[in-house]
Amino acid sequence: MNKQTARAIGRALFDALMTVVIVLALWQAVVSFAGVSPYVAKGPLDVFQFLFIDEAGAKAGDLAADHRADLRPLTVQTLQDAGLGFVVGMCIAVVLAVAFSLSRAVEAGVLPLALLLRSVPLVSISPVIILITGRGSTASVAAIGSIVVLFPALASVLFGLGRASRESLDLVRVYGGGNLTALRKVALPGAFPSIFAAARVSVPGAVTGALLAEWLSTGKGIGGSIQKFSATAKFDELWAAVAVITAITLILYNVVQLVENVVLARMGMGKQRA
Repeated sequence: MNKQTARAIGRALFDALMTVVIVLALWQAVVSFAGVSPYVAKGPLDVFQFLFIDEAGAKAGDLAADHRADLRPLTVQTLQDAGLGFVVGMCIAVVLAVAFSLSRAVEAGVLPLALLLRSVPLVSISPVIILITGRGSTASVAAIGSIVVLFPALASVLFGLGRASRESLDLVRVYGGGNLTALRKVALPGAFPSIFAAARVSVPGAVTGALLAEWLSTGKGIGGSIQKFSATAKFDELWAAVAVITAITLILYNVVQLVENVVLARMGMGKQRA
């Protein structure tokens, strides 16, 4: 491992540690100073005890292991839904960005519609999406999750493709290469920082889209259970579910950032700030 790669890994781990510290501090500050009853508001220590420490006299079914077992299938379902939205959204974003770069006619016809949809709050159009795709269907989860990912990722990838060196593009064309060759040889490799930035930002977006789809459409996963926990006054389960999915989201975000740092360091390219 060379020094540049080691430095990139160290920077990613330091960023991850600082993020965790800040999130925990803000969480505890909100719980401590918001004036909410401790029966409702649970802090980091409360959630840790709920998930990992057995209370004195706790019986089977109310042990910390049981709490973790109850949350595990909900978390897995939400991660599956988020992964579906992430993959679909990123693929569509890259395909559209490439199509826009190759054809101004496609860009003029599709981009205004994309900008219009981006300006509409997702909560307001989600019922329409659910009516079209069917309540509780995988298609509704993919559609809602991918929309959250699509527009920020499309803007980032378009920005990266637009930064391609004009001299390099002209050189490809001088040697007989067409637009597709120039895109493949110059624009796409040069857009790697922007593509990684789009993927990094899309991780929490995909999780948010999955939670929204589960809440409005499927009723499964953490998104579908949060309202049930609240309605039945299961506040320990509610805060634990939110904490678990938030922690996993932070881990995934920093994993993408670590891969980004290592790949770009090996390629000798700078990181694109989101």
